[in-house]
Amino acid sequence: MKFTDRLHEKTLPIWRQNHNHPFVKGIGDGTVNQENFRFYMVQDYLYLIDYSKVFAIGAVKADDVETMGKFAGLLEGTLNTEMALHRKYAERFGISEEELENAKPSPIVLAYTHYMLHVSQKGTLAEVVAAVLPCAWSYWEIGKELNEIPGAADHPLYGDWIRMYSSEAFGELASWCIDLMNEVAEGKPEHELQKLEEIFLNTTRFEYMFWDMANNKQMWPGAETADVGI
Repeated sequence: MKFTDRLHEKTLPIWRQNHNHPFVKGIGDGTVNQENFRFYMVQDYLYLIDYSKVFAIGAVKADDVETMGKFAGLLEGTLNTEMALHRKYAERFGISEEELENAKPSPIVLAYTHYMLHVSQKGTLAEVVAAVLPCAWSYWEIGKELNEIPGAADHPLYGDWIRMYSSEAFGELASWCIDLMNEVAEGKPEHELQKLEEIFLNTTRFEYMFWDMANNKQMWPGAETADVGI
């Protein structure tokens, strides 16, 4: 059994909850509230800024030029392709570049990204990969699942999102992260594998919390949406 098979089996209950979340289902059938999707895209844009920094840390901790180059490619793809989708959606929703750049992160975004950065800065390359893998892997699987819904990829508002995350290009990046996880986990003692498992489980849990945050437009207690730059 590959280590990623073990991870998938271990986290399957929360993994399926992510895929079956009402917000995710709403993207697929076109029923997700537009204001909630707007909120999600802004928060995900803020998330991707720190997610990109984790890829940069991965490049620093890599032991060979090829792996460094792959992390650099992930960084470039996130900054210039994935975030371009978010800027496109911002334009559709009438969010100016200044508003987008000045938006404030939700508590979930802060907790999630700070956890990833903490794990990555103090940990090994394997821990970096375990931290970032749930996002890339689950988005690819979700994108593919939603793309199978007749007409979903052609939806005038949510189709771009589905096409992005079900694309061959995104799948190649996610597959590389899966393969790298197996490579860096090979030969490690059980106590280290358990630590990687815990990191993977935690960021998978954060993925669920992120969808839930978007579904409820959850910010700080007592804060109004208008007060947080979105």
